[in-house]
Amino acid sequence: MASATETITAPATPANHRSEMIAFAIMAVFFVVAPALMYPIFLMKALCFAIFACAFNLLIGYVGLLSFGHALFFGWAAYFSAHMLKQWGLTPELAIILSTIGAGGLGIVAGALAIRRQGIYFAMITLALAQMAFFFAVQAPFTHGEDGIQGVHRGKLFGLFDLSNDMSMYFFVLAVFLGSFLLIYRIIYSPFGEVLKAIRENETRAISLGYKTERYKLLAFVLSAALSGLAGATKAVVFQLASLTDVHWTMSGEVVLMTLVGGLGTVFGPVVGAFVIIAMQSYLAGFGQWVTVIQGLIFVACVLLFRRGVIGEIAHFLKIRL
Repeated sequence: MASATETITAPATPANHRSEMIAFAIMAVFFVVAPALMYPIFLMKALCFAIFACAFNLLIGYVGLLSFGHALFFGWAAYFSAHMLKQWGLTPELAIILSTIGAGGLGIVAGALAIRRQGIYFAMITLALAQMAFFFAVQAPFTHGEDGIQGVHRGKLFGLFDLSNDMSMYFFVLAVFLGSFLLIYRIIYSPFGEVLKAIRENETRAISLGYKTERYKLLAFVLSAALSGLAGATKAVVFQLASLTDVHWTMSGEVVLMTLVGGLGTVFGPVVGAFVIIAMQSYLAGFGQWVTVIQGLIFVACVLLFRRGVIGEIAHFLKIRL
């Protein structure tokens, strides 16, 4: 963790800002042309999880709070979105917006309970709340238990763009991802973000300076929950499905893995980590249950050889901030 801190506490110089803008431009251009090189469905899944990982990184990388229950917000936003599209007949943009707000509401409740504790106690409370929500999802009538909400109609965006077309859907997901990424970037380098970093580094000192740290942590938790919900709601529209997998504890574990592999506390790290994990799940599917073992070995290798994560190591080598 100490090595990751070296990366994320790099001073905000014009050169660093310029390198991040160049990296963002390269990333945006890559995603625009990517459908000509890769399957749009794979790309959309990776982009949804990249939003999820970036939202999670906002909490752990910049506040120092490890949540084991972020599947609560991701999965329930997926359920909300799928239900509103299928049963209420809402347009996709309305379903996603309302689901994101709903995830933020869950974040207020969960955060108000968990923020009072620190360290492993905070992590265990978030895990317990997520598991309670999972067992509720198993029993609730509108979630359809193990069958999930299937056959969700994507609908038309703003009544104009038919999202049943994969390319239209892809560019909508890309717009959501880029907007979310820029929002998180703005949060990180705003005065609010600087206070979050101060809390991460030394909460006692932040309190002594007059900051009400619990309020800042709660707001960061709610923002992370809402953005995780945005990822889950968008994913439900893409795959026309919301299931128990989305709200299971393993989903929380996956987002932790994505963040660590890409680079904890780096701006671009969660995006790379999400693509690495989703690519392994897709291209190693032929190995069956051995996929989990292979992922575990790769994760161990990353921890031992790339302690800062993929992007963290690159940024450290180039001595820039990414």
